[in-house]
Amino acid sequence: MRILLLNPPHTAIGSRVPREHLPPLGLLSIGGPLIDDGHDVALLDAEFGPLTLDEIVSRVLDHRPDMVMMGHTGSTTADPTIRRIATMIRRQDDRVRIAYGGVFPTYHWSEVLRQCSAVDYIVRGEGEVTATRLVRALQNETPLRDVPGVAFREAGEPVATAKATMIRELDDYRVGWELIDFSRYSYWGGKRSVVAQFSRGCPHNCTYCGQRGFWTQWRHRDPVKFAAELAWLHREHGVELINFADESPTSSRFAWRRFLEALIAEDVPLLLVGSTRADDIVRDADILHLYKKAGVLRFLMGIENTDEATLADIRKGGSTAKDREAIRLLREHDIISLATWAVGFDEQRDIDFWTTFRQLLSYDADQIMSIYATPHRWTPFYDDAQHRTVIQTDQRLWDYKHQVIKSKWMPPWRIYLWVKLTEAALQLRPKALLRCLFHPDRDVRHGMRWYTRMGRRVWLRELMGFLFRDRRMKAGPTVGEFWGPPLSEGEEALVEIELAPDAAVAPQPIKPESLPLGPPNQAT
Repeated sequence: MRILLLNPPHTAIGSRVPREHLPPLGLLSIGGPLIDDGHDVALLDAEFGPLTLDEIVSRVLDHRPDMVMMGHTGSTTADPTIRRIATMIRRQDDRVRIAYGGVFPTYHWSEVLRQCSAVDYIVRGEGEVTATRLVRALQNETPLRDVPGVAFREAGEPVATAKATMIRELDDYRVGWELIDFSRYSYWGGKRSVVAQFSRGCPHNCTYCGQRGFWTQWRHRDPVKFAAELAWLHREHGVELINFADESPTSSRFAWRRFLEALIAEDVPLLLVGSTRADDIVRDADILHLYKKAGVLRFLMGIENTDEATLADIRKGGSTAKDREAIRLLREHDIISLATWAVGFDEQRDIDFWTTFRQLLSYDADQIMSIYATPHRWTPFYDDAQHRTVIQTDQRLWDYKHQVIKSKWMPPWRIYLWVKLTEAALQLRPKALLRCLFHPDRDVRHGMRWYTRMGRRVWLRELMGFLFRDRRMKAGPTVGEFWGPPLSEGEEALVEIELAPDAAVAPQPIKPESLPLGPPNQAT
């Protein structure tokens, strides 16, 4: 079958501000298995430009695919754009089948199929196996009810099959790297970059997380094979920086240390940036030198809140003491700390913002990023937020960078003012400026300066949006009225399987001659 993978242009601030782009890992991850199953697969990345919707449709029709598969990492905010593209394609060529996958359609499959007749199929959960089985069933004209993890229409009504079983061995399915031109993708100020994923899922139970249930269970790739793939990307394609897509790549100390040692043995000058938890950094205090030696340059840590009671309510599982210690340890090893701070979990007042500012100041993180609490329908946080009032009904702005729910005690403008003043005071304090200008580590200095440039652009875009573009409602619907009843009972999108625990012994040093050579293994 002739298949076109389509990455739609995204409206979120994070996609437009950097003027750089990273490859769409989700689409590449299903592209590899589809190619290996014998299909003619191509990628259209409409983020470049970005392409207008008319340009996208024109290029799709020029390709003459049998099927278009769409999805985006920012699935909630990309959903309206994907629906419009699907409708425009269908109007021009009703022969093309359209499949749609990602986190948002996995849970909102019924609404998508009811409201957008142009979408034929929804791939729910992991796509490597399900997308391949879907295409095979269509090609062989076998019943779709026999394919776990899909949704479609039957007699005009949306139906969904049973959940797919999660992939046990992530290394069985390869990323379709051949679908991209590596020279077009960069990050971190012009460094050739890709997104990669060592692990899927998260073993923690934060109530607001929209990703944990989607992956259902934490699993990781073979550490040595993964390190060899990253080294291959550098040697064969000139990749300089790896941006980890993982929610929590460091969850297993044994597996993470094994990966670090394998990558060190590969002896490639890669830079690594990603997300982790403060708990893991404190746990790994004795091996942080391996983080640095392997190329770890920055870790984002979700501080989320500086109030212990709120942290308990959202089941973050951390503590302010560990947050502060993790930042100190990262600085000691010349690794940049980026702390995210979330606003809106509870009904905050001026005094709460002042307390938060003082606490964040004491953390002394290298970089600070504010986000707004955003209730996703399949998360436990949605259950708690159902009664709250929606002030932003444009789904494209549910991107964590816009206020979407009303605060009881403060108007949006005052919350915005507190957030921006806090960011400014923290990023412009003398300590932060001195590190940005004179840090002795060249890579750290470059990273801090790049983030500062991006921050200025984000600030300007946010300010212009808040003042002139965004339309907030004073008396909008409740969260429950806007999205519908909770879906948290079905938060886990996949069927769990029993996984073998990591070996509970200290990993042995890895010698370069013991590592596999050449490109990543093809799926069997």
